[in-house]
Amino acid sequence: MKAIRTPGGLSFRAEPRAMAVVGGLAAVALAAGVVLIGTGDFTIAPGDVVSSLLGSGTPAQDFIINELRLPRVLVALLVGASLGISGALFQSISRNPLGSPDVIGFGQGSSVGALTVIVFFHGGAVAVSLGALIGGLATGLAVYLLAWKKGVHGYRLVLVGIGAAAMLTAGIHYLLTKSTLVDATRAMVWLTGSLDGRDWAQVWPLLALFAVLLPVVLAYGRPLRMLEMGDDAAYALGVPVQRTRTVLMLAAVLLNASATAAAGPISFVALTAPQLARRLTRATGPNVIASACMGATLLVVADWGAQRLFGESTLPVGVLTGMVGGVYLLWLLVTERRAGRI
Repeated sequence: MKAIRTPGGLSFRAEPRAMAVVGGLAAVALAAGVVLIGTGDFTIAPGDVVSSLLGSGTPAQDFIINELRLPRVLVALLVGASLGISGALFQSISRNPLGSPDVIGFGQGSSVGALTVIVFFHGGAVAVSLGALIGGLATGLAVYLLAWKKGVHGYRLVLVGIGAAAMLTAGIHYLLTKSTLVDATRAMVWLTGSLDGRDWAQVWPLLALFAVLLPVVLAYGRPLRMLEMGDDAAYALGVPVQRTRTVLMLAAVLLNASATAAAGPISFVALTAPQLARRLTRATGPNVIASACMGATLLVVADWGAQRLFGESTLPVGVLTGMVGGVYLLWLLVTERRAGRI
């Protein structure tokens, strides 16, 4: 293991196994993205996809790939990476493997914001995305304030978040009962979580926010590792605990809310990606880069599976991640119970 320092003064630890896992996951994500670009009613071979991306394709292939399919894959990669980082941050801050944004209410908050725009204002796609972003941020602020008592501690954050998730789920059901048939249909389609119809309008905001927040998260990597040892130990090591927790929670909420605004509530990626990344790397700490690569890989592979594994019909990707993630959650609960941690 060695420490690497960037020209800007940012330092992080590099472990050979972790670097190999990150490289492998990135390669799988990119390969799956190429296969996904070629998947559809007009099938394109992976070699032709690569040629087109490098500027050597036919005009028809260039239009299908660059205008119709590439934005969807890029949204999948960015949303998966954002959810993976958000889940890693929340699980490290709460020191709980169940401390995922879709378990402790942040995904539900974004859903309430989006459905409010659909049901009461009949807004378009941009307005719905903005409502989801505002709903996620408002939920994050509310949970933070309710969990505050001389600071925010992990177990209080999880408990308050679970209570908020229950209340917000009831709010979702209420909004559905108040909606017209057309709005209820739109709301249910959005709630499933889907990458259908995604274009460059979703790519650029996601990419900009991701590019801003990733360096912030990496800069707080060492203090976050210290937080996992407990607040007292972190204080003793000179970590500004509450400031670190506040900054990282804000980054995690922004990443989760923006991902939900772009693709709807994609279940369980934020829960499973950090856990799988940690098991593969066998490294301590939040494994931010590995979690991002794992989240991107999971979502791209899940989107391909949703299109190809069910015959003529295709599923929204959120349905497949929900099914697989539910099984993983049950397995996680059983293993944590056997280990005596819950």
